[in-house]
Amino acid sequence: MIKQYLQPTTVAEAIALKAEHGEQAFFLGGGSKANATPTKVVKPVAIATSGLNLSGIDTKDGALVLGAGTRLQSLLDHADVPTSLKAALRFIYSRHIRNQATLGGEIAAVQPERRLIPALVALQAQLELMQIDGQSLRIDMETYLQGQHHGLITAVILPEPEMICVNEQVTRSAAGLAVLTAAVSLPSGCDHPIIVIDGMAEQPLRLRDVETQGLADEALETAVADAIHPVEDLRGSVEYKKYIAGVVIADLLAQAQQEK
Repeated sequence: MIKQYLQPTTVAEAIALKAEHGEQAFFLGGGSKANATPTKVVKPVAIATSGLNLSGIDTKDGALVLGAGTRLQSLLDHADVPTSLKAALRFIYSRHIRNQATLGGEIAAVQPERRLIPALVALQAQLELMQIDGQSLRIDMETYLQGQHHGLITAVILPEPEMICVNEQVTRSAAGLAVLTAAVSLPSGCDHPIIVIDGMAEQPLRLRDVETQGLADEALETAVADAIHPVEDLRGSVEYKKYIAGVVIADLLAQAQQEK
């Protein structure tokens, strides 16, 4: 239950408040996750980021810079946001949630379904963080997901926004739990694809060993199935998850190669 609602006006002030209150405090963006099961926050001190001027979409040296406070619907509506990221944004089916949720909040929230993360990892997104010690840091999405760095996300940078990247999500209904969310990209200057899948483990997985084998079709399906270790739950059996993951990744790679 939130007992204190703090409204800093600068990033430095927000970081100082987090340092003061420690584990009792959390950064509150759009608030779409704060009171929703299973992402409900029980910490008593909310530090609002709405007054920190973190929204906006800009280009810098060929990269696309997305403010962490930008609403998901604003990203979906903006002409400069790549179609690959827009496809992932549509996996969040509710426009009401997209109008409320922020990009930084969607990344930072501890969610069982990380519907934007596969696309962001495949697009080689980088995060700008303001750490609790007041130092600025830029890290890639994969490093952030390892949980070794904490702080306030201030921006998301796509170094190659026009990279070929395709996404897919498998659900039983629009509002239902995702069986999987996957993305495959073909970065320029790289001789293999990037393959990312969510729903097969506690964290999104990048299948590095599969990426470098140069496989396609049934051989790729088999390699993906062998590389993941899902558990049975209401979304499906282990056998089904392995099967559908292999099929989706093989289809996405073929689609990406056709777009190249």
